Amino acid sequence: MTMRILTAVLRTIRNSRRLATGLLILGLMVLLALCSPLIAKAVGGGEDPLEVAVYEKWLVPGPGHLLGTDQFGRDVFAMVVKALSVSLQIGAIAGVISTVAGVIVAFVAGYKGGWIDNVLSTFTGILLVIPTFPLLIALSAYAKNVSLFQVGVMISIFSWPFAAKTIRSQVLSLRSRPFVDLARVTKARDIEIIVTELLPNLLPFIGVGFASSALGAIFGLVGLEVIGLGPGGVIDLGQIIYSAISTGALTLGAWPMFVVPIVLLTLLFAALNMINIGLEEVYNPRLRGVAGE
Repeated sequence: MTMRILTAVLRTIRNSRRLATGLLILGLMVLLALCSPLIAKAVGGGEDPLEVAVYEKWLVPGPGHLLGTDQFGRDVFAMVVKALSVSLQIGAIAGVISTVAGVIVAFVAGYKGGWIDNVLSTFTGILLVIPTFPLLIALSAYAKNVSLFQVGVMISIFSWPFAAKTIRSQVLSLRSRPFVDLARVTKARDIEIIVTELLPNLLPFIGVGFASSALGAIFGLVGLEVIGLGPGGVIDLGQIIYSAISTGALTLGAWPMFVVPIVLLTLLFAALNMINIGLEEVYNPRLRGVAGE
């Protein structure tokens, strides 16, 4: 069973260059983030580069400090790697919570139909049209010292409706298929039909929903940090960009504080979008034909 799943995954990756490229870029960024404690200890002077200031301030990039140092003498390379790790963790936490909530709502609404579908769809639609960024700003004003998990939960509150809306439409198209009718005839329970018949067919769409939610969470937090309203307990790539802007790092020659986080965010955006497009191309032959794969 495990080998069949692994073979199917490898075949899917092989069938889309965009998917393979996106996964490669994302994998390299995750590997870099996982190595952040080792990098911090090697070049940052300690295990937490955000609290250690042992070097000269505003050193330019060089052999000793690949990206220079900031206004406190902290190694910028160690800071960026640590911030990348935090951003990816935020995206993973918010993505998982948003996807789970969206999948539950989508499957219940799409499969059951009737008044249950009407109520859940109306609630989801209301959340979709609410401007989330002002609400995040208001929440951040009351959440200055929060944990990484709490930040992920706060952002995921507004991220799940998109996944729910997308997956629900697919459930509606699948629930009338012959294999679902056959499962009903055999007296299978609703939960069994959802888990064994519907869920496996929607895994690519769930993957797209997860990637979209994770990306939205990362950039939502970056937006809050850049305008100086991010939660005080979290230092991510957006916080480094805000620090570079507020201290005039570019005029002092410390351009990596501003440029490198933006490059990493751009790569992350490109990787997740290539994964989304790749999954859609693999499981949508018409789209694959248009894309020229």
